[in-house]
Amino acid sequence: MSTHPIGHVVSEDGTRRSLEAEPGQSLMTVLREHDLPLAAICGGCLSCATCHVYVDAAWVDRLLPPESGEIELLACDPTYRPGASRLSCQIQIVDEIDGLVVTVAPQA
Repeated sequence: MSTHPIGHVVSEDGTRRSLEAEPGQSLMTVLREHDLPLAAICGGCLSCATCHVYVDAAWVDRLLPPESGEIELLACDPTYRPGASRLSCQIQIVDEIDGLVVTVAPQA
């Protein structure tokens, strides 16, 4: 399986990195594989909000919308930003998100 650029990830300290990933992976997995500061405690089970990212405004409407459980978890996070906050475990790498830009949210 070939990798595809997924765009840019901005870490909490402002460092911008370009990443590549295989389709089918979760964004959380890709961020962890590239040693970005993401706790991802539950490992993608949708039971914590420690893989929180902010999706760049240009990309928000291009992703599948979050499900209610994701919004409930994020809304409890003090760094929650309505419309921009997403759990990276819920974003799947697909060709349509080549160029995606996200920022790793501060760990609460």
